[in-house]
Amino acid sequence: MNRSQLFEQIKQKKTFLCVGLDTDIKKIPEHLQQLPAREAIFEFNKAIIDATEPYCIAYKPNLAFYECFGAEGWIAFEQTVNYIREHYPHQFIIADAKRGDIGNTSSLYARSFFEHLDVDAVTVAPYMGEDSLKPFLGYGGKWVICLALTSNKGSHDFQLSTVDGTESRLFEKVLRTVKTWGTEDQIMFVVGATQGKMFEDIRRIAPNSFLLVPGIGAQGGSLQEVVKYGMNQQCGLIVNSSRAIIYADQTDRFAEVAAQKAKEVADEMAECLLPLI
Repeated sequence: MNRSQLFEQIKQKKTFLCVGLDTDIKKIPEHLQQLPAREAIFEFNKAIIDATEPYCIAYKPNLAFYECFGAEGWIAFEQTVNYIREHYPHQFIIADAKRGDIGNTSSLYARSFFEHLDVDAVTVAPYMGEDSLKPFLGYGGKWVICLALTSNKGSHDFQLSTVDGTESRLFEKVLRTVKTWGTEDQIMFVVGATQGKMFEDIRRIAPNSFLLVPGIGAQGGSLQEVVKYGMNQQCGLIVNSSRAIIYADQTDRFAEVAAQKAKEVADEMAECLLPLI
């Protein structure tokens, strides 16, 4: 899916919501916890996907919630990706894996996610440099989503540090450098919703890039601030919400309530999109 197709989906559905499938068995409804891990994860995900699909344009499973169950978790992850592909082929699927290693290792990570699993995008860490990202950029129609300015408290430990004896901060150097490795049809950046007005700094360097924005909802980021400082003429935002949607209810009505929460966010996003559509 290229950027024009992604923007078309945003316009058609009037939303730029991504639902994070961070499926923690300890937090799902008790009647599902009685199932084996693989079945519990997939049944929960399937119900959430069916309920929220009208209100989002992307799903983002975080690999940590699957890998912790070994082979059973990986099977559940594959089942989830395959289910979305079969039933909702226009949905954008992001593997939140935060990979990044030497070139030959990264090439195998890229093969895993883009050939075997056929997701649309994978999150990567840029710390090891160009050769750690290049293998992911060799797949047409696929995206690398590079960590830039994240939403966690520890982001300030390194990402806001100045570099090269100038006032330029590390995240700004990451943006400028990574942009030279590929095109705006290949590379997105992760920018946390909690960064607020700093989206202006991001947009000065990457005005046209799509940004994956985690951190609204449970992490306290403001959608209105993200839109005010981060939206561009093709929206340029995929805003993720996980816990506030998928764990909004612990009863048999969990999917119904998740749909309502997703709709509330989507309705707010539709208002934000009016100038563009």
